[in-house]
Amino acid sequence: MTHPTKSAATPRDPGAASAPEPQGDRSNMSARAYRALSRMIQDRELRGGESLTEQRLALDLGLSRTPLREAMQRLEGEGLLVKGANRSYTVRKVELGEYLQSLRVREVLEAEAAALAAGRAPAGALADTRAAVLALERLEPYDTRAHWACDDQVHGLIIDNCGNDVMARILRELRTTTRLFEIATLADRLGPDSREHLAIIDALAAGDAGAAHAAMAAHANSLFEFAVAVISAPRARRPRAQKG
Repeated sequence: MTHPTKSAATPRDPGAASAPEPQGDRSNMSARAYRALSRMIQDRELRGGESLTEQRLALDLGLSRTPLREAMQRLEGEGLLVKGANRSYTVRKVELGEYLQSLRVREVLEAEAAALAAGRAPAGALADTRAAVLALERLEPYDTRAHWACDDQVHGLIIDNCGNDVMARILRELRTTTRLFEIATLADRLGPDSREHLAIIDALAAGDAGAAHAAMAAHANSLFEFAVAVISAPRARRPRAQKG
């Protein structure tokens, strides 16, 4: 008696249209979508308050909608995107008031974190970060993305080494607010940022909690005063940012 061949015994063609998308490939595409959207937000290609058109983004990035949605969900969790009532996403818009309030909180909380991180940050990380600050000062032409990357590296020394997971999570959320606030003259912060960042690094390396607290508090207050000065200045007199 001849038994019919079971369909399950026949290998599936991995290239067939009906084959499910391999989990690894989908994960890679989701990560690619996440990196692309993050860059577009940071570079202001997608600006605060702007709605994301899923179909257009999928075409532009050459991705299907599933990994794109996964990336947008991840960015929502990080506070970069906001989901609307109709399930669409918009780039979170941070107004001046929220930005200034967040800086006042950072002046207190991140200064305390810096004191806790003093003497705890690895020597290699401190040396690498100092080199990054000095390299940024010499970079020609000025590049906004490099400025933000260096800023993340400096503040990462504090957040990653403060020894308090709750404090670290709150500070990451506050830094998201900082990144989303749009100041057109970020290039004018290069000199002050470099000096203030080096003071923070010196204090962390020396293990001087008091100096680290004071340096971080002074940096947050400097950012606050800069923002107020830029917003208050007559538009015609505001210095124009260089673009990389």
